[in-house]
Amino acid sequence: MHHSLVILGSGYTAKFLLPLAQHRYSQVFATSRNPDRRLTDLKFDQRIRFDLAQPETWQAIPTSADVLWCFPAVPIELVQRFADAASLRATRLVVLGSTSAYDGCASTEYPPPWIDETAPVDLNKPRVQGEELLRTSYKAVVLRVAGIYGPGRNPVEWIRTGRVNRSRKYVNLIHVEDLASSCLAALMHADPGGIYNVSDGNPRTWTDIGERIEQRWNIRSPDSREVNATGKRVSNKRICALNEAKPSQ
Repeated sequence: MHHSLVILGSGYTAKFLLPLAQHRYSQVFATSRNPDRRLTDLKFDQRIRFDLAQPETWQAIPTSADVLWCFPAVPIELVQRFADAASLRATRLVVLGSTSAYDGCASTEYPPPWIDETAPVDLNKPRVQGEELLRTSYKAVVLRVAGIYGPGRNPVEWIRTGRVNRSRKYVNLIHVEDLASSCLAALMHADPGGIYNVSDGNPRTWTDIGERIEQRWNIRSPDSREVNATGKRVSNKRICALNEAKPSQ
């Protein structure tokens, strides 16, 4: 059993990761800006008040624990100050990023080509700048995560409420339970400074998703005005190899 884990910014994903992590770590802590209101399902001694914008809260983070960073790594100045103050170079650090880092990989091909971890990222995005700082200077493992769905986050509702409409645009998704397993595998076994795309490996168009939802639930979505959008098709081969070669259970 490993020593301890701190989940920085405990939210939706953390709820599914916590039960898995408690089988692998002797102690698991979770942080929130308001832990006594948002982390009531945890024991009191597992809750940590932490706010990147309030340096006086940084000292509450155990210095020898593994760290899973779950919120956007911005602004970069505070990210670096905190990383130094918390001695993150000496920890096992995994950062949850987003496949939106590849938004600059637009293609005129259709379907769009597959994107793997060697593709360029958009360094004009502050979040990507922070992730790359943590990866290159603090040996963080960066997980570039597709759109998360699961209990309480259902594509059916996205269609029902008009959040998305039918289009030929490709979307990459990952179920939150699979994401939680991938987070634990990365904490246990990923290469320091490595990049892993986390998706289900089955990109779909919003038209495909809309048609299936209409057939099953009789919920019709209108066509999008983005008639030329292509989206991305993100390869998940590297994270699959990590999960298969070194199981996290």
